[in-house]
Amino acid sequence: MSSSKTTTDHEEIKKWVEERDGRPAKVKTSNSGGILRIDFAEPDDKLEQIEWDEFFEIFDKNNLALLYQEETSGNKTSRFSKFIPR
Repeated sequence: MSSSKTTTDHEEIKKWVEERDGRPAKVKTSNSGGILRIDFAEPDDKLEQIEWDEFFEIFDKNNLALLYQEETSGNKTSRFSKFIPR
């Protein structure tokens, strides 16, 4: 059975994302300062790659936390994550 964790720790989030070859991004059409995403695939034309500083500025400004999973129920590395209110 897989379990999820929640964190607001910037270093923990960055490490989790980078271990899965992810990149910080935001939705390009967002007028609200940025809707955050983690881009794991080939660069998506709907997403804008951003630096970690900008990512965490938006993350903190919007009072978010990251809900994430380390492994799937089959013990494989999971990419499941979701931004949730703190």
